[in-house]
Amino acid sequence: MIDGLMKSTIDPLWEAMATPLVKARLTPNQVTFIGLVMIILVSLAYFWHQSPALYGATLIVAFVFDALDGAVARRRNMSTKAGGYFDAMVDRYQELAVLATLAHMHDAWPLALACFSGSVITSYAKARTAIEMPVSNTDWPDFFERMERVIYICAMLLIAGILGDTAITWGLAGFATLAHVTALQRARRATQMLKAQDTSTEE
Repeated sequence: MIDGLMKSTIDPLWEAMATPLVKARLTPNQVTFIGLVMIILVSLAYFWHQSPALYGATLIVAFVFDALDGAVARRRNMSTKAGGYFDAMVDRYQELAVLATLAHMHDAWPLALACFSGSVITSYAKARTAIEMPVSNTDWPDFFERMERVIYICAMLLIAGILGDTAITWGLAGFATLAHVTALQRARRATQMLKAQDTSTEE
């Protein structure tokens, strides 16, 4: 929702932050891959330092770096469909890595599964619609999209640094609820679009 509604404001900020990467001649796919490696490394580090606040802070850095791949693509005129697909696939693995880490560290496997399934179904609802009809990739201002999920996870971990494991348990429960509500919201939007398409075809 944030990315969709504030894209014209956010994109110039990402592009400014991407300047060092553009000067270093990194490709968008390289930025995406480095972002994945960073998230895996900070997740593995959590096993060692066991500080939710530190994990949250390092995830912020990793996620911000990862978000610069699109800005690099625009700055270097290297936007491609294959690159967009690669970025979307890596995003899913990033969420899986973070949620699996939280599940292991806090013995919260059922909650983590509920969170991840909600995220995947949210993404699938749009992807499946695109098989049935052409869709815009930006006109889906649903409530708990990826940027909101990233902000939520990082904020949850920072709060858990103060309140302890209870914040993780309740935070994951809230994440799962919001993710599945958004999946249903997106499914409803998709159904309305497909019904409108059916009606126009019949006419």
